Amino acid sequence: MSASQRLLHLVKYRSLWTHVRRKVTTWSPVGAAFNAKPFRRLDLVEKNGLFGVPELSCPEGFQAATQTALKNTELLLHRACSCSPGVETVECFDQLSDGLCKVADLADFIKVAHPDPAYREAAEKTCIDIGTVVEKLNTNVELCKGLKNLLDNAKVVAELDPDTKRVAELFMFDFEISGIHLDDKLRKEAVALHVKLLDLSNEFLIGSHVPNRIAKSAIPKHLQVHFASDGSFIQIGGLHADSPDDLLREIAYRIYLYPNADLMECLEELLKCRYKLAKLVGYDSYGHRALKGTMAKNPGNSVKNPVKKNCSLTAKDFQMMRDMKKKLNPRNAVGVFFFFFPITSKTIYNIEPSLYSPYLSLGACMEGLNNLFSQLYGVSLMSEHPGAGEVWSEDVRKLAVVHETEGLLGYIYCDFFHRRDKPHQDCHFTIRGGRWCQETDRYQLPVVVLMLSLPHPTKSAPTLLTPGMMENLFHEMGHAMHSMLGRTRYQHVTGTRCATDFAEVPSILMEYFATDYRVISQFARHFETGQPLPENMVARLCESKKVCGAADTQLQVFYAALDQIYHGKPQNRSTTEILKEMQEKFYGLPYTPNTAWQLRFSHLIGYGAKYYSYLMSRAVASMVWKQCFVQDPLNRDMGERYRREMLAHGGAKEPMLMVEGMLQRRPTMEDFVDALVSELNPNFETFLMDSES
Repeated sequence: MSASQRLLHLVKYRSLWTHVRRKVTTWSPVGAAFNAKPFRRLDLVEKNGLFGVPELSCPEGFQAATQTALKNTELLLHRACSCSPGVETVECFDQLSDGLCKVADLADFIKVAHPDPAYREAAEKTCIDIGTVVEKLNTNVELCKGLKNLLDNAKVVAELDPDTKRVAELFMFDFEISGIHLDDKLRKEAVALHVKLLDLSNEFLIGSHVPNRIAKSAIPKHLQVHFASDGSFIQIGGLHADSPDDLLREIAYRIYLYPNADLMECLEELLKCRYKLAKLVGYDSYGHRALKGTMAKNPGNSVKNPVKKNCSLTAKDFQMMRDMKKKLNPRNAVGVFFFFFPITSKTIYNIEPSLYSPYLSLGACMEGLNNLFSQLYGVSLMSEHPGAGEVWSEDVRKLAVVHETEGLLGYIYCDFFHRRDKPHQDCHFTIRGGRWCQETDRYQLPVVVLMLSLPHPTKSAPTLLTPGMMENLFHEMGHAMHSMLGRTRYQHVTGTRCATDFAEVPSILMEYFATDYRVISQFARHFETGQPLPENMVARLCESKKVCGAADTQLQVFYAALDQIYHGKPQNRSTTEILKEMQEKFYGLPYTPNTAWQLRFSHLIGYGAKYYSYLMSRAVASMVWKQCFVQDPLNRDMGERYRREMLAHGGAKEPMLMVEGMLQRRPTMEDFVDALVSELNPNFETFLMDSES
């Protein structure tokens, strides 16, 4: 786009919005792009296809894209099995992975996000087809042999650079957990279990989000308006935890969490299959299998069986949880008190979201992110018009991420607005990973999607965010910048493709920036008057989170402990009985009869045996913030160090080594616990600030 065209579009955005509100603050180009209705040029010739992939201009294109990927896989498979041991072996493996991931990851997003059922169905089929091929590759003896020849050759391994060696080991780990070391019969059994787990996981994920129904006659008439109607029934699809009505909350809790026999059977079968697979490939439990490569593993643990090496840390995870429970107990009485009584952080600190929203227009928040990234990393977010057919909904925005000296780093597609049949969960999706392409001598630029569910702008106002929505936006953008700022040689370890308990660190760290007045003051201004958000309002917002902070953190401890028990050795009792016991042991509130919260715990699929990752990541993010950014959150030198030590490596470096490089020391488990508990300490300056004002 020429400079004159960009200026024309910018003028269009600004005139469009000032026509509605003459007093509105003038926005930067990226702010204007998100505070205006989407501009779509009419192009009857150009037809790019989704994300610019020509084949994906129609649902049938997924089959063509799949076939092309599978043909390339056959060629690369032959090359990987025949090349001499060395760097070329790993590069070939990574190309194999990249070719399949570019189709599978894109399809994985489209199957949940596209408004057209035909696209969703075609994408779902592609996911199944590619997933089946991946399982076969992970048990391909000849392919594994080529990698083993490399890793068994001490002389060749000694000549590998650290990234190449680590990626080779990660690929070998994929073989090991798929049962490559088993005989033919047991290997086939492992493949069958993998396939079965894919089906069970999909069934549980879908079922965990399906609303429960109850006859309207069973619900007081004045409360029926709060739920979706379905003929003579109402649908309850959530807990309505923020409702001020006690009875409404109780009804939602009891109905939404009412046990579903089919889903219960699905979950228990899934857990049995996971345990059986873990035992089959050489682990004591699925939890042991999941911990390898994470920050929670024991770096000094050495076991002769290479499959089991560095993975027997389940007990240590529980030590972290027990320490958390012990340190939180003195505070928990406050948390429980506020849980039961209608005294909330809103009434104590007067943080009603509607008071904040006028200062937090979507455009203002995007402008704030742009300013923050520019100051920390020298990176700008630039709005681009997607081509015809490139996006799946007309309100999707496209951002180019551009570094001041390195140039274009990648693309972020922003699918921010609510629409029918769109998942309500805020997510980051990798569509294409970054890697250095030997075949083209160029870097493959990463492409990601950020999905939120924000309200649409109205005739009188842009999209206005609550403080929670604003924090979620910053959180997800943390994932996106992890993908953009990484410059890994291999896509297998690009961006967020790293240890689960490290992947959330960059996103949680962004939440600290989102609640620091020195950052917020740069962008939070009233969409009509241009007045900045008062500092005491930001201070009250931060303090309000500590009101039930102990209870919230202890709830996370309970979830993490429950997840570990579910993925440990079989208990020979129902998942509900296990939940009841763990709730009594790790949480301060009693179990409610005839409920099955675990059936709504969808994180059991993606975070199976690793839900503790949120606690671990929050602890690391807290330590990084307090040691490196709290004095000056906009310090460029510290931003560059953060990129160099943590963001740049993706999963190509041991996660604890990245943390150690940033903090200049190796934290202990006690450091992690103390970091989380210290978050709950009140800041009495907030009370003084309020009293003075």
